[in-house]
Amino acid sequence: MILRLVITTGESAGVGPDIVLASAGATWPAQLVAVGCMETLSARNQSLGLNVSLVPYTGGQSATEHRANILPVIDIPLNKPCKPAIPDPDNAGQVLAQLELATELCRAQECHAMVTAPVHKGIINSAGIPFSGHTEFLANKTSTDAPVMLLAAGALKVALATTHLPLSAVPDAITSSSLERSLRVLVRGLRSSFGISHPRITVLGLNPHAGESGHIGSEELKVIGPVCNLLRAEGMSIKGPISADTAFSAAQRAKTDAYLAMFHDQGLPIIKSEKFGEIVNVTLGLPIIRTSVDHGTALSLASKGQADSSSMKRAIGMAIQMASATLG
Repeated sequence: MILRLVITTGESAGVGPDIVLASAGATWPAQLVAVGCMETLSARNQSLGLNVSLVPYTGGQSATEHRANILPVIDIPLNKPCKPAIPDPDNAGQVLAQLELATELCRAQECHAMVTAPVHKGIINSAGIPFSGHTEFLANKTSTDAPVMLLAAGALKVALATTHLPLSAVPDAITSSSLERSLRVLVRGLRSSFGISHPRITVLGLNPHAGESGHIGSEELKVIGPVCNLLRAEGMSIKGPISADTAFSAAQRAKTDAYLAMFHDQGLPIIKSEKFGEIVNVTLGLPIIRTSVDHGTALSLASKGQADSSSMKRAIGMAIQMASATLG
């Protein structure tokens, strides 16, 4: 069976179109279908000198392996012409329409996974559309309770107990039930998508020194520790909560298949500082497979031929791997 992947082009004024077109220049053991503005893709294709043949996608047919430099496209026109590096709030609806269509295609099993290019959260919110991120948007569209955001780069994998929240809102968001769900989703995802039969999870504390036995915060004693104990009693390999400042030492990494950080900027600076460009953003717990790049829209690089497509290519490769594992 040949897989079919749907790839959103994201914010048209950013590097999304560039990295999707660059990725289309490679061969893939699956069919790639892009969703975006055909006019914008054609203009960017020409300005970058990539010579990718853009063809309308015809649905309802059997998937065929991707051929280099031939990219089927589902056209969703922009409301206003795109100017590279200058996003327009009037085009925000088109960005979300890409995600909605890609989700529908996966839920209908027309496509087996979706790969997303970066969007500009600020522009979407400036258009009057509340949007905190892909993870939350896809959870809402698929009626999924508590999906887990995981960034993966080889052996280093970091998941998040909370995602795009103000730091002041994080403690209240970490409840026993939400943390337990996140850990169960993470363990299932590592088993089903990454082939790790008995995942070893290192759970970070919320406070400095993991609370110092309650002297620097009580979340570890009241919430995080009891949840870890519960899952350990079920046979899961859970270490923690441990202090985030020593959790990523070489000795601890050797005993860890994935980390669970309590908030966005606790774990992600580690993996991004070491592996930027190699990371794939994976959403675990959805009824569909979704991967993404590890970077933003990079507006200043759009249409200049300077955008690095390596993260997009890794995201495509991981989507194929995950879909193959799920269907195989």
